[in-house]
Amino acid sequence: MTAAPTLCLLVPSPLEQRTGGYIYDRQMVASLRDRGWTVAVPTLLGRFPDPDHRAVNSIGDTLAALPADTTALIDSLALPALAGAPASATRDRTIIALVHHLPSDETGLPPNTRHLLRSRERDALARVSGIIVTSAYTAERIAAAGGDLERIRVVVPGTDPAPASRGPPAGDPVMLLCVGSLVPRKGQDILVRALARERERRWRCVLAGSTTRDREFFRRVRRLVDNEGLGDRIEFAGECTGEEIFGLYDRASVFVLPSHFEGYGMALTEALIRGLPVISTTAGAIPHTVPGDAGILVPAGDTQALADAIASVVEGPCAETEGTRSRTTGRRESIAAAARRRAAILPDWERQARAFATALAELGSPTELPRS
Repeated sequence: MTAAPTLCLLVPSPLEQRTGGYIYDRQMVASLRDRGWTVAVPTLLGRFPDPDHRAVNSIGDTLAALPADTTALIDSLALPALAGAPASATRDRTIIALVHHLPSDETGLPPNTRHLLRSRERDALARVSGIIVTSAYTAERIAAAGGDLERIRVVVPGTDPAPASRGPPAGDPVMLLCVGSLVPRKGQDILVRALARERERRWRCVLAGSTTRDREFFRRVRRLVDNEGLGDRIEFAGECTGEEIFGLYDRASVFVLPSHFEGYGMALTEALIRGLPVISTTAGAIPHTVPGDAGILVPAGDTQALADAIASVVEGPCAETEGTRSRTTGRRESIAAAARRRAAILPDWERQARAFATALAELGSPTELPRS
């Protein structure tokens, strides 16, 4: 009888966090366990992704203590710490990187921090047996930086089925929904400035996502909302449970994500599954995730372009003509129909879990993959 494969996922912080990367990791861990894999998720100590000595020592000690037949899977948030681990901890060991997006691609990093992270990422990727990425864009990005395409496998996130969003009650303003932690990369400050330029239109907006990952950025966005006099129209929902997010999608009219960079953008596919028209940017992998007819994509950081995109799908003052209102409603409906067509071909989590297990086996898992 073939022994079940064993895997150790090295990822900072609790796996229960509600970000796209952690949701992906959690889904894959659960699916592998369902298939008979033994998967450990140890607690890592120290600071990530810009690692301190505790983080480097924690990675090194964890790897050194693993049984020889255990594959180590290192999430991209922990990857820079691998560069500093002693060679003895990684020698003769199967190590695979799981890259959602490289930490050096975060928005707002000081130049010296970005440079150091990129150097550590290159060193760490050179030490792994293979790389799993969550988008073809990230695969191309790593290959362009010198990565070996033969060692890279693309396994995009899966999706869960969900009913089409019903939208707000009849007569209510268009509801714009933005889902993402309030951090500079997500661009909520750009969204607030764009909405301030369209204050005469009939909209309300919900910003759903953690307000504690970057407290200073959250305070900056909240001050911006107050300074623009939009406090009664823009709601900070905070980090929501799955049920709460489900309800927000159900009441939304349009999904907006003005990110400066995305390695994939799971919130975007959630919006497509719900049949919501998407307004986002051309940054990173977003054009790969959202086809042109299912969304309006504008240059990242372009406040006026974002405002114009919002204006194209949100009704203006009550005094505007019926024809103008019909055009904005018609455009929303046209983009929503394209979103539903895109959603129909998106893979589910079961299919992607099988692809993930296959990728692990192909990239060097030392034990035979059991049949599910």
